Amino acid sequence: MTSVQGARARARIEITAAIKDEARAQLAAEGAAKLSLRAVAREVGMVSSALYRYFPSRDDLLTALIIDAYDAVGAVAEQALADSRAATAPDDHLARWIAVCRAVRAWAVAHPHEYALIYGSPVPGYAAPQDTIGPASRVALVLIEIAREAHAADGIAPPAVPAALRPEAERMAADFAHDLPPALAVAMVTAWSQLFGLVSFEVFGQFNRVVEDRETFFATAADRLGREIGLRARS
Repeated sequence: MTSVQGARARARIEITAAIKDEARAQLAAEGAAKLSLRAVAREVGMVSSALYRYFPSRDDLLTALIIDAYDAVGAVAEQALADSRAATAPDDHLARWIAVCRAVRAWAVAHPHEYALIYGSPVPGYAAPQDTIGPASRVALVLIEIAREAHAADGIAPPAVPAALRPEAERMAADFAHDLPPALAVAMVTAWSQLFGLVSFEVFGQFNRVVEDRETFFATAADRLGREIGLRARS
């Protein structure tokens, strides 16, 4: 790469970042449904036709923001798992689960508008493309990894699956956790949805005048979710 090409690449990176930053500011002020490429271009000092060279449509810009948000919370979860592995006993899988859950909550509370973009109401007229699937899976994969390690070490026993749910449990396990028992796959999906339900209630104000000490409440709830899938604390 020549020095000119390198300068152009750096400029493109900087302009792309500026566009995204302004788009995030619009998300905070107006919500995703009102995101406007023309308004973004105006605020970053570009004509609309120039911005289209970076993001051809509103949906392309939304997709980039969504991927960034999923990657951000995914990276936080992955780092929390790595840090907790270094700080806890090798068999304390529950402590790792709680650490990851708390890290996800902390990111959501610190970035409510990005959280709302990926876990809030769907944006009218927008359909997320395949590109979002990998980033969207990162937190779930971290939680599955904790369950996988615990299962390999302890053979954890999640709640039994009713007969009527058995085919769906087997499908879930085959789709995303083929090496885990179907009952554990169901327990993981249940815990994952409850985790984000707790986070959403806090971020979207449903705990107002209900829960005051939210950090302690959440840590207790995360502990309970981990125990419900069969994780146990270790000394």
